[in-house]
Amino acid sequence: MNELMIGTAVDEGAPVALDARRFNRHTFWCGQSGSGKTYALGVVLEQLLLRTRMPMLILDPNADFVRFGEPRAEVPAAVRDEIAGADIRVFRSGAQGDDALHVRYVDLSPATKAAVLRLDPIRDAEEYNILLHLEGTPERFDTDELMRRLRASGDPMQERLAYRMENLQVLDWPLWSRGSGSVLDHVAERPRATVLDIGGGVHPAEGKVAALAVLEELWARREERKPMLIVIDEAHNLCPPDPTTGVERALTEQLIQIAAEGRKFGLWLFLSTQRPTKIHPNVLSQCDNLGLMRVNAPRDLAELGAVFGFAPEELVEQSPEFAQGQALFAGGFVDRATVVQVGARLTEEHGGDVRVPLIGDPGIAALART
Repeated sequence: MNELMIGTAVDEGAPVALDARRFNRHTFWCGQSGSGKTYALGVVLEQLLLRTRMPMLILDPNADFVRFGEPRAEVPAAVRDEIAGADIRVFRSGAQGDDALHVRYVDLSPATKAAVLRLDPIRDAEEYNILLHLEGTPERFDTDELMRRLRASGDPMQERLAYRMENLQVLDWPLWSRGSGSVLDHVAERPRATVLDIGGGVHPAEGKVAALAVLEELWARREERKPMLIVIDEAHNLCPPDPTTGVERALTEQLIQIAAEGRKFGLWLFLSTQRPTKIHPNVLSQCDNLGLMRVNAPRDLAELGAVFGFAPEELVEQSPEFAQGQALFAGGFVDRATVVQVGARLTEEHGGDVRVPLIGDPGIAALART
């Protein structure tokens, strides 16, 4: 079954389906805050879960999809059972136990380790070279032992690298598995969906490093040609047009490579963000499917029109008038460009807007008495 029922056409009320087979191209999903972007994204992902066997990796900076495996009470029993029985694994930054988001430091590529340590291969040539030749295996890697070895080496550059590691507190991050399992092990098993909550780390770069570790591993194993839909919510956090840190540059470069070459290896991007101008143009230009919700900024609409020439101009220009939950679908995954009222979610959405407390609310009355 290749039809994903995602809602009804606004102009005629007829059901609208997306072609699941056409998610073997990169997809761009766009809508400003309040448009219903994340909710509607969930509708499409639920249909992909139920109607395909395609594994999904969901990089989730706001914890909106951490309840992706929890069906809503009103959902029919057969669908509830199907969702509940799907292999959906959720890993959270800062969590304890089996659902903690962990990667192994030694699994990172030398370039990523250097980016984490803010090392430049030319400016910091000696330290960078020492980092390249540090030995360590997942079974016996010990951060304390590493620091002792560097300090006792008698080599000023090794001592300098030890100072750098200690001053930046990189080896203290809760992200590191410290000999236990890594999320990379789970992704390699290709569950139906792997949700990584990458927004809750102690250090601002932790979530980005976790995402980079997984993307690097997928790219390193690309010749296996095992399909994976890589869903990135708030994608501007991972591939901005002007990355500033070493980790951001490495992430952006990896996503540019996947965008340009990943399709033939079965690595397909599904990028969601508020504005097209916040995404690196070399990633945006590779997308062949468009889901456009309400966008008001003329500059953004002009950018969308220029990049997605297959989307009718008159429909793109209607975007500022879209009601919440309405989206223009255009590209290979739909028969014709159509404005759709997206249907209801089947699973619980963890996020959502915080309501403004009003006079008369029970909570306000309680506060007034304190």
